[in-house]
Amino acid sequence: MRRAMRLRTQLVLLQSAIMLVVILGSGIAAAWLQERSLRDAYLDRMIAVAESTAGLPTVVDAFDAPDPSAIIQPIAETIREASDVTYVVVTDADGIRFSHPNPDLIGERVSTDPTAAESGEVYVGTQTGTLGTSWRAKVPVFDESGAVVGQVSVGILESELQRDWLSTVWILALCLGVAAIVGVVLASWAASLVRRRIYGVEPDEIKSMLETRNATLHGIGDGLVVLDERGGIVLCNDAALRLLGREGADLAGTPIAEVLDAPIDPLLADAGEQQLVLAGERMLVARVDRVVVDDRAVGTVLILRDRTELDAALRDLAGAQGMTETLRAQQHEFANTLHTLGGLLELGEAEAAMGVIERAGAGGALASLEPSSGILELEVAALLLAKRAQAKERGVELAVLPGSTLRPADSVGAAGDWVTVLGNLVDNAMDASDGGRIEVAIDDEGDGGTRVVTITVDDDGPGVPEAQRDAIFDIEVSTKSHVAGLARGYGLTLVRRVAERLGGSAHVEASPLGGARFVARLPVVPSGVRA
Repeated sequence: MRRAMRLRTQLVLLQSAIMLVVILGSGIAAAWLQERSLRDAYLDRMIAVAESTAGLPTVVDAFDAPDPSAIIQPIAETIREASDVTYVVVTDADGIRFSHPNPDLIGERVSTDPTAAESGEVYVGTQTGTLGTSWRAKVPVFDESGAVVGQVSVGILESELQRDWLSTVWILALCLGVAAIVGVVLASWAASLVRRRIYGVEPDEIKSMLETRNATLHGIGDGLVVLDERGGIVLCNDAALRLLGREGADLAGTPIAEVLDAPIDPLLADAGEQQLVLAGERMLVARVDRVVVDDRAVGTVLILRDRTELDAALRDLAGAQGMTETLRAQQHEFANTLHTLGGLLELGEAEAAMGVIERAGAGGALASLEPSSGILELEVAALLLAKRAQAKERGVELAVLPGSTLRPADSVGAAGDWVTVLGNLVDNAMDASDGGRIEVAIDDEGDGGTRVVTITVDDDGPGVPEAQRDAIFDIEVSTKSHVAGLARGYGLTLVRRVAERLGGSAHVEASPLGGARFVARLPVVPSGVRA
């Protein structure tokens, strides 16, 4: 394969080509201006010589002499030699020469049109005469009455003009040539400097590295956000845009504080430590690593992981574990009941055995969440089972109040919103209730029109002071003590944000149990118009 031209060679050639175009253009313009300046200088000289000659009284009086050339020729030659022009020719009105550099042509008619000065105006132009092509000026000669009696023609050969012009242009060409050589040397130096600045990497290698970097960056599952020294976003990968809820957006130049509901300063201060942050309704685990180049900090990298998805997975696992433990407990309970019945029957106590059967009722721990209980959404029912098992381990009684109803969700998103709200409210209640009681009530209102699901969670904990009942839903605001390394105040913030997104509300009030009652009102948005 043919090897691509090296970057240094490309830069030198490109800069040299640009420089040569500029130098050639400037040189041509300068040479043209020099030629015009030289021609204008000669023109001023020729007109001045012609007018001064035409105005000499001796020359004007000589027109009436018997032999005008005897008087005019010496004067004309003296003026010609002194003014450094090619010729000074004086003629009468008919074009008969009274002077000429070649005396043999005196007395003959001029070879060009002699009427150029009859109008009394100065004529300037290029004509071909006996001496060759010349740049000339013709000035009329007036007698005492003001009549035109002749003309004075002063000129310089075009060949002499070209010779004088070339004598100055070669100096210009020499200067431009030196400038071109210096420019090529500087272009070579600049190309070497650029190559050193990019660590000697060739364009193909740069392209390959960029493609590899982009593929690696956007293929990572974790969110990566590169920040500059002022906290502005320089680069985001696809995972970060998804986690921040900005898919398809260009966040370059946007301050990170505008997309994260958390101050960035604590993250920067504890570089390398993981902290919880909130982006919209997503709980994220964030960690900051500094970018150091040549022992100099040039920015930071913010690494984001989705805590919401992790919590959902843990919640599903807890639900499965709770269900397993509940089934295991039912198995032991059922075995004990069978052993009791067997013993009573062996003793002949049939009535006592019937009493045991009646007390057992419909079954064990799952009975309160059977379809007859009214909780028909499976995800919510599974969550309540898991939370009840978890509450039992912590010595807390979790009860779903009779009359609670919840029909199946119309979409996966709606069920997810209910699980998020209910899970966070129950977790908050379990933290507040130590060995007490939690009551959950779910009301599914509306039929065919606007459907509203209201979730109410009561606890018998210390409650929420009235002055804090609105602020309790803000980020990192909590009535519970802060444990080192454990963030607080995010669950209730998520509850309110989900409720407000659906067009509902969330608030806290005093509970009949003596603690706090959290009420979330969640309108059901049709699946076709969900945000």
